[in-house]
Amino acid sequence: MPGMTARAISLFGSRLRPCPYIADREERNIAAELPAEGAEEIYDTAVRAGFRRSHDIIYRPACPGCEACVPVRIDVAGFVPRRSLARTSRRNADLAVSVITPPSIGVEHYALFARYQNTRHAGGGMDRMSAREFETLMQSSPVNTFTAEFRDGNGALVGVMLADEVSDGVSAVYSFFEPDRSAAGIGTFMVLWLIEYARSHGLGYVYLGYWIARSRKMAYKARFQPLEALHPHEGWIPFAPPTSLPS
Repeated sequence: MPGMTARAISLFGSRLRPCPYIADREERNIAAELPAEGAEEIYDTAVRAGFRRSHDIIYRPACPGCEACVPVRIDVAGFVPRRSLARTSRRNADLAVSVITPPSIGVEHYALFARYQNTRHAGGGMDRMSAREFETLMQSSPVNTFTAEFRDGNGALVGVMLADEVSDGVSAVYSFFEPDRSAAGIGTFMVLWLIEYARSHGLGYVYLGYWIARSRKMAYKARFQPLEALHPHEGWIPFAPPTSLPS
């Protein structure tokens, strides 16, 4: 892995399976298990190399004949919300946010997760996740991880974001929210909150994972400018993808 420290990890390749983002394509990841000792140092380097985390595994796409997944990050210092994003902030101004470190998960979290999956991602696989599997997803992390809980004026949990803190930023791992609030742009608001969290902690970047031109699920990431993309030879460079949804 480019830039990796003297600590060694073993990478392995997953088997080919249908791509969840682009029809008629297959995906394969390269992955590694984060060790108990030195996990944060390894993960810090891996995030800057375009890797993502799930549980105690880091992974990155290595799909044959395809480079559609582009790692992207938000330049926090240069970020100024456009009018539409400012409106989203105003629509969600009633929400109170609490940071929980390490993540603490209860019945209300799983209930919200289940509503979100069944409404927005039915049939995607995660809608069959048990409460125990969900707890493992949210809490099995060997690195510096926190959850941000978003609650409305009545104290009801309406959004949860799982994120990791690294030396130069924060990495958005997973988020879910009350489907009834989707029209208010709560998903976008949660990213805006994470940008301000990074800014207030003196961190330079928000790592958003992968932007995919042909995926509507990933199109929202283009709204957060200035954005940088990881180029295979040039490193992180300015990136301005189209803001319109793919056809």
